[in-house]
Amino acid sequence: MNFWQALDRLVNEHELVIDRPKGSAHPRYTEYIYPLDYGYLRGTASSDGGGIDVWRGTEPGGQISAIIVTVDLIKRDSEIKILLGCTEDEIMTINQYKTENLKGILIRRE
Repeated sequence: MNFWQALDRLVNEHELVIDRPKGSAHPRYTEYIYPLDYGYLRGTASSDGGGIDVWRGTEPGGQISAIIVTVDLIKRDSEIKILLGCTEDEIMTINQYKTENLKGILIRRE
C-alpha cells in the first residue's frame, strides 16, 4: 500500500463531516469565507487534536486530488489537508489561501 492508497483508505473508512460549508465564515477570522465545503474525517486525529481536515470539491466520485501540507505559526503546528474531488480551479483557489502566519505546500496526486 502506498501513501495515496493509505489516504484513500482513511477517506473510505471514515465519515466526512462538513462543519464549515461553502460560503460560511471562519469562526475566528470572520473576513475569511470558505470557498468550498470544509470539514474533517470523523474518527481520525490531526496535530490540532481534531480530525484530519478535508476540502470537498465538486467533482463527482470524490477521489483525492491532492493534499496541502500547512505550517501555522499562530497555532505552532503542521497538518495535512486532503483535497477531495476538487477540480483544477478549486485546487488553485484553495492553494492561494495563505497568510503571513499560515503557509502551505501543494502535493498533487499523480
